[in-house]
Amino acid sequence: MKPLIQAFFDTATSTVTYVVYQADGGECAIIDSVLDYDPKSGRTATRSADLVLDFVRAHQLKAVWLLETHAHADHLSGASYLQRQLGGRIAIGAGIRAVQHAFSHVYNSGGGQDLARFDHLFEPDEEFMIGGLTARALHVPGHTPADMAYQIGDAVFVGDTMFMPDVGTARCDFPGGCARTLYRSMRRLLALPPETRLFMCHDYPPAGREARWEVTVAEQRADNIHVRDGLGEAEFVAMRTARDATLQMPVLILPAIQVNISAGHLPEPEDNGVRYLKIPLNAI
Repeated sequence: MKPLIQAFFDTATSTVTYVVYQADGGECAIIDSVLDYDPKSGRTATRSADLVLDFVRAHQLKAVWLLETHAHADHLSGASYLQRQLGGRIAIGAGIRAVQHAFSHVYNSGGGQDLARFDHLFEPDEEFMIGGLTARALHVPGHTPADMAYQIGDAVFVGDTMFMPDVGTARCDFPGGCARTLYRSMRRLLALPPETRLFMCHDYPPAGREARWEVTVAEQRADNIHVRDGLGEAEFVAMRTARDATLQMPVLILPAIQVNISAGHLPEPEDNGVRYLKIPLNAI
């Protein structure tokens, strides 16, 4: 069954949030939501998430899943805020355990409490329902160990595996990342039927092109500059490794990872009523 999909593009972080549903009045899933965060002032806002909230309410949808493709390093998740407004279960791949372990020493946290903030951890190929839509959680590690793609009908939400064909693929130099593993994950996605619709988590359009986030398997196999047919694993690994060595860390990685490995929950207020994010020095 072909799902209905509404996309919301956040220009500040180049992130695409999706609402996926079968019909008005039914159940929906929200994928990769955004909590606005200004690193200069330390202020949060809910403008991006409220656009999603307004759509869900206008279409009389019941949010049953708040899905994360992985623990994002470029934006704070809006899942916790949306859950308070709409209900639903916050879910991510079971590989999040490895990401939490990798960062537990960075934030001087045990990780167990963070893990408990997620309502569900998907195992590879686990099926779940969104109303009458059957969905499947595909484990696609490489960018991080926790990456999941969500296959819902003829659509797959690929997270940070690949980008639009003229942008290429995601970096692999975060803890637990692996270019060889990412190549194999992407080839698994590209083995799906050619007409399968792939929905990106981000778009960083070259000059002169407006942001886009939907492409078919056939288009990726023909045109993706990093992983099109004919480009082999060794060639990809060499390219990706050299390219990653030139990249700076994302601006929001330290606050984003701290929040996102805790299912989008902000730290609890201290005795003065203020919440604090940790910024570890010389730790990554």
